Amino acid sequence: MDNNGQIKNAIEVKNVCINYKILNNITVRRSLFKKKAKEEVFEAVKNVSFSVREGGILGIIGKNGSGKSTLLRSIAGVFSPNSGTIDLKGNTVSLMALGIGFKDNLTGRENIILSGMLLGFSEKQMMDKIQDIIDFAEIGSFIDKPVRTYSSGMHSKLAFAITAMLETDIMLVDEVLSVGDERFKKKSLSKMKELINDERRTVLIVSHSIELLKEMCDEVLWLHDGRIKEIGEPNEVLGNYLKFMTK
Repeated sequence: MDNNGQIKNAIEVKNVCINYKILNNITVRRSLFKKKAKEEVFEAVKNVSFSVREGGILGIIGKNGSGKSTLLRSIAGVFSPNSGTIDLKGNTVSLMALGIGFKDNLTGRENIILSGMLLGFSEKQMMDKIQDIIDFAEIGSFIDKPVRTYSSGMHSKLAFAITAMLETDIMLVDEVLSVGDERFKKKSLSKMKELINDERRTVLIVSHSIELLKEMCDEVLWLHDGRIKEIGEPNEVLGNYLKFMTK
């Protein structure tokens, strides 16, 4: 809340559109004789607007290809929208997602330091945090091996540990909670619940798990073919989504 007791927004997304350019399949030999390959534009996110209050927990659901991960990556600053605005109100933000932010040729330890510095933490701050991150990730001697040697489960453990231990104002979670062994899933859920108990921390969770979103979120956004189909109370939105998907 602000000084007047009014609820503040941590995230404001207004009229966001995100397009991908797709090159038609064409051989190298043929491309040498064409001045410009024909491009197609795929509209991944179409005129999306919503806000999340400070301390809010928003779930995002939708079938594969609906634009969920694309939207989350844009909020994280991985890339900019083609049009529209994303305002994080000066908050720090981190993204938990497989394949994002890690340099394959660097070790896990080196990636921890790099990831933290990219989020705005100093090298000293990262050195103070690094052992906590390593202990939470539980990937053993792999911490000093190149990330390219990691399994998807190791990726998810390290990604979660970095974000959970650094505790940014806004946490964006893209399916990472559903990856890994059962014990780590329980540990991750427990840590996530601990983090979101802080009323100032804002969380966005992309997931296909209806039960997870019901348990964790106070609002759910349903994306369908790049557009918002519904946003509101979790039980209602998720119930409508489930009916739609099981027709």
